[in-house]
Amino acid sequence: MKIVITGGSGFIGSTLTRSLLARGGEVAIVSRDVERGKRELGGLHSGTETARQALESGALRVISWDDLATGVDGADAVINLAGASIFGARWSESQKKRIVDSRLKAGEAVMEALGKAERKPAVLVQGSAVGYYGLGREPVDESTPPGEGFLADTARQWEDSTKDAEGMGVRRVIVRTGVVLGRDGGALEQFVRPFKFFAGGVIGSGKQWLSWVHMDDEVGAIEFLLDREDLSGPFNLCAPEPENMTDFVRTLGRVLKRPAWLSVPEFAIKAALGEMGEELILSGQRVLPKRLQESGYTFRFPTLRKALEDLLG
Repeated sequence: MKIVITGGSGFIGSTLTRSLLARGGEVAIVSRDVERGKRELGGLHSGTETARQALESGALRVISWDDLATGVDGADAVINLAGASIFGARWSESQKKRIVDSRLKAGEAVMEALGKAERKPAVLVQGSAVGYYGLGREPVDESTPPGEGFLADTARQWEDSTKDAEGMGVRRVIVRTGVVLGRDGGALEQFVRPFKFFAGGVIGSGKQWLSWVHMDDEVGAIEFLLDREDLSGPFNLCAPEPENMTDFVRTLGRVLKRPAWLSVPEFAIKAALGEMGEELILSGQRVLPKRLQESGYTFRFPTLRKALEDLLG
């Protein structure tokens, strides 16, 4: 397959790129700075030689946003993952605008490219997140309507940014991703760090739900949805057994053979991170991958213990 990826050098995108190349695909990554993009891809976390060889052979290319229409024309698939990180900087009004605008502008660019393409791709995979469902402790699946809050509003707008693709005859799949656990960065690195200093423990009440997914299943599910021509619409990309914060931390401690005895009170998180801490850390969603499982996808890492032992063992 010939695939164009926006956000291809990010945490998920870089792993997905390596996997698609390993399958014999040709991948074009969209970047604001082509030369910088090549440097970043040449040093992908692991599998560096494969990435470098792919760049040299032309199986892996970096194109500018201005050339997106040319890249999309004749491609088999487009995967739109581009968007500013929701982590890091505190959610000031300007930061929230940056988070939303980056997603909407990427969606608009993809739609413009699709409109110009004479040979349109067969499928568009549109990124999203489980934040779409808002905050709560009751189980939700793809039939659940959008919730409330900044994350829910952002996810809904992100999804809607490419909704007109279906009218162009392009199959559209929406991937609502949970907390991705992987090597070399991401959320797991933040969870593990305190345990290295014997300071691990529960954050907040411990009752908030964490809908997680192993990176291998995140990538595997996307590839599964790329291949299945009969599937479209939203799919939750998270493991079938979400965990509350207390159980997540205890399992992590057992795998690391470190105690989980400290706790970080809610007021400290709210004081330090404000709205971002409230939605990202102190609240959560109990999300089930109903449609993905009904479609026949088999999770490699359905349980947290198995996932953590693979990543940290």
